[in-house]
Amino acid sequence: MSGAETLYSHIENVLERLLPDPATPPQTLHSAMRYAVMGGGKRYRPRLVHAVGQLFDLPEALLDYPASAVEMIHAYSLIHDDLPAMDDDDERRGRPSCHRAYNEATAILAGDALQSLAFEVMASIPVDPCQPAAILRATRTLAEASGTQGLAGGQQMDLEAVTRSPDIGELTEMHLRKTGALIRASILIPGLLAPGLEPQPLEQLTRFAERLGLAFQIRDDILDATADAGTLGRTPGGDARHGRATFVTILGLGEARNRLSRSLAQCHEALSIFGPEAQPLRALVDDRAE
Repeated sequence: MSGAETLYSHIENVLERLLPDPATPPQTLHSAMRYAVMGGGKRYRPRLVHAVGQLFDLPEALLDYPASAVEMIHAYSLIHDDLPAMDDDDERRGRPSCHRAYNEATAILAGDALQSLAFEVMASIPVDPCQPAAILRATRTLAEASGTQGLAGGQQMDLEAVTRSPDIGELTEMHLRKTGALIRASILIPGLLAPGLEPQPLEQLTRFAERLGLAFQIRDDILDATADAGTLGRTPGGDARHGRATFVTILGLGEARNRLSRSLAQCHEALSIFGPEAQPLRALVDDRAE
C-alpha cells in the first residue's frame, strides 16, 4: 500500500470514529450524517491538512482533528448544495444525494449537525504541542471559511449570478469563497497550529492556498463541461442546465485550460521555499491537474 493509500485509509478510520453512532438516537439523523461523509470522495482537504502539517512536524494524531473538521464542513456544504433550492442535484459521488436517500428536512438537519460537529472536533485539538491561542486562531479560520466570507457567501453569490451574467472578476471572487475558502483553511490551519512559525512561510502558504483554490474550481468547471457521469460521480452539464456562468462559459474551454495551467504553475512556485519536504503537497497539486 502506498503512502497516499495509507493516509486515505487512516482518514477514513478517523472519520468513522468521530461520527455519531447510527444506533444512537436520533438514529435517522446520525445515519444521514454518516451517509454524507462516508460516501466516498478523495478526501482532498484532509490530505492537504496532513501534507502541510508534515512540513512543520506536527503529529498525525493532532492533525486528525482539523483534517476531520474540514471534511465535515465540506460534506455539510455538499448536502446543502445538492438541495432543490440550491444546485438541485439528485446524485453525489455516484449515488443518490442525501436529500434523495433520506428526505429534504433530514438532509438539512444532517448538514447543520455536521457543521456543529466540525467545531466540536476543532475544540478537541490537544493543547500539547499547540497553544490555546493557536487553536483559537485555527478555529476562527475555519469559521470564516464557512461563513459569509467563505462557503455561505459564495453560495449566495452563485445563486444571484443565475439571474445575470457575471464577468470573470466576479466569477473568480465567488469561487474564492465558495470553493477556495475551505481549501485555503485546510492549508493555513496546520501552519497556524505549528509552534513558532515565521511570517514568511505563512505568507507563502497563503499564496499557495489561493492559487490552488482557483485551480480546483477551474478544473471542476472543465470536467463538468467535458467528463462523463462515471468520472464526475454526478450528472455532467449541471452548470449549463441551470444557466450558471463558469470559467468555461466565460473564457472558453481552451482559455480555461490555459488558466488552469498557469494557476498550477503558480502553486508550484509558491511551494519552492519549502524544498523537498513539500513533495506531498506538490503531489496534491498535480492530483488536481486535468
